[in-house]
Order: sequence, then C-alpha cells, then structure tokens
Amino acid sequence: MNLPTIFGLAAALAMDAFAVALAAGLNLPSLTGRHLFRMAFHFGLFQALMPIAGWLAGRSLHRSLAAYDHWIAFALLTLIGGKMIFDTLSNQDPAAVRNDPTRGKTLIMLAVATSIDALAVGISLGMLGIDIWRPAAIIGLVCAALTAIGMILGRNAGNLLGQRVGAAGGLILIAIGVKILWEHLMAS
Repeated sequence: MNLPTIFGLAAALAMDAFAVALAAGLNLPSLTGRHLFRMAFHFGLFQALMPIAGWLAGRSLHRSLAAYDHWIAFALLTLIGGKMIFDTLSNQDPAAVRNDPTRGKTLIMLAVATSIDALAVGISLGMLGIDIWRPAAIIGLVCAALTAIGMILGRNAGNLLGQRVGAAGGLILIAIGVKILWEHLMAS
C-alpha cells in the first residue's frame, strides 16, 4: 500500500475522532496541554491498535462484529452526547456543567467509539494480505494530530458560544453516532 493511500485512509478514519474532539473542545471551560495530550494520545493509540487487532483477528471476527459495530459506536456516542445535553440543560452552574471528556471512562468510551471502523479496516487489510504495521502507525499519528486540531477549534468556538455549549457538543456526538449508524445500515 503506497503512502498517499495510507494517508487518505488515515484521514478518513480520523474524521469521527476530529468531530468528537471538536465537541470535547466545546465542552471544556479551558484547554490545556494535558487535555490535548490525553485525548490526542488515546484517540491516536486506539486508532492505531484497532486495525492491528482487526488484522490479527481475521475473518471470523469480521463476520461476528460487522453486524454490531455500528450499533456499538452509535450507543456509546449517543450515551455520552445525551449525558452532555442533560448535564448542560439541568444544571445552572456553568462550572459544574462542563465536565472533562479527556479523563476516565468517558475518554475510553469515546476512543473506542471513534476507532471501531479502524477495526474493520484492519480486518480488510489482513484479508488482502497487506502488512499492517506502517498503516497502523500512520493512522494513529494522523488521528492524534487531527484530534488535537479538533480540540483547539472546538475550544475557540466554545469561547464564542458561551456557557450552554455542552448541549451543542452533545448534539454533535449524537449526530456522529447517527451518521455511523446510517452509513452502515444504508450499505447493507
């Protein structure tokens, strides 16, 4: 697989991570280097490891996971987005509304939800007999870079939108989940 193809694949896989990072940036009261590092590192790591896992798992996992992967991503993103909307609309204290999506279970759930498609790509590359190591490294690095860019853009937009921005971030996450579900159901 040539480099332009790998970079195109990496950029396509990173679009969901970019959009989620944009929403996360919207939800943070301030953006620090720690926030950027945690989310970019985890998103990049999961995006790099998922194709490797798919490549190693091979055909049998593809058959069983392909029927559910879009539902898993949809459920995780809808759950997190719904919680962000609920927290924003039910809480009057702006400082309490904005939780940190770059920590704990939320970060892991977001990293998994945005990297499930990379698992399917790994399975496909394995079935084609393509070596996974260079593509996985590039996919992870591109995802980490686009995640950081998304967070910065989201934070700057959050400064413009004000304190109810968590609801906008939640709606974006739900929209991404619906998009993933729609694409998989229409492809069937």
